[in-house]
Amino acid sequence: MNPTHNLTPLPPSTHAALQVRGLAKHFGGVRALDGVDFDVPSGQCVALIGPNGAGKSTCFACLAGQHAPTAGQVFWQGQPLLGKTPAERQRLGVARTFQVAQTFEALTVLQNIQLVLHGAAPLAWWDRLNQRQPERAFRWAAQAGLQDVAHARVADLPYGAKKRLELAMALAGLPETGAKTIAKNGAEAGPSLLLLDEPAAGLALAERADMMALVRQVAAQGVTVLYTEHNMDAVFGVADRVLVLMQGHLVADGTPEAVAQDPQVRERYLGLDFDMKDLQYVGR
Repeated sequence: MNPTHNLTPLPPSTHAALQVRGLAKHFGGVRALDGVDFDVPSGQCVALIGPNGAGKSTCFACLAGQHAPTAGQVFWQGQPLLGKTPAERQRLGVARTFQVAQTFEALTVLQNIQLVLHGAAPLAWWDRLNQRQPERAFRWAAQAGLQDVAHARVADLPYGAKKRLELAMALAGLPETGAKTIAKNGAEAGPSLLLLDEPAAGLALAERADMMALVRQVAAQGVTVLYTEHNMDAVFGVADRVLVLMQGHLVADGTPEAVAQDPQVRERYLGLDFDMKDLQYVGR
């Protein structure tokens, strides 16, 4: 069976915020990605899923800049992303998180955010980190539900709180965050793209609920979100749309309800007995 039999390659779009065209990554003779096309409109929350070896981690790494693809193009708001450094991507409004939370354990929650605040004056050796726009940093901590532990050392926090802190740090480092956020000059903020690498990985159900509720909140503010995930309760009932990769090909693209009923996805990944009603939903 041709895994792309039901999908037509997408033409360039003038409406999509994120455009992926012909994305391919080969490791020697292994085609981890073999011509992937999809669009993500601004403000949409999209999950990228698939079985082990499907190519989703490779796809995410190409989008996030960890891998240079063999072929293809990636555009964000019409600007090419491939070949750009993390700092250049950040200036375009693109941020990412990692499967294992990347935080500074010896610092407090607030200090972690203060360290990465976009637009804050560069730190000199004589500066005190605690004095670097504390009110603004606290607002980011509060959005992540961390206001009560803002002055706690990160090493002392549960892992779920660290994952939410990493997301807050990613957003705080962007020039502007979300189409519904108002910039300092009173103008509407520019668009932002948040790439989340398995945001619910390693979390218990209650922690996943907190994390995915935060993801939904961020998307509701106008941020475009694309995330990979293994926990189906963090996909169905959370994402606006689901993309399914298998053997380097995109085999399904649609609403969670449509993807859950896709015969190929059920047979080769979710299981024939999969039922969305059996999931304990998180994030909504």
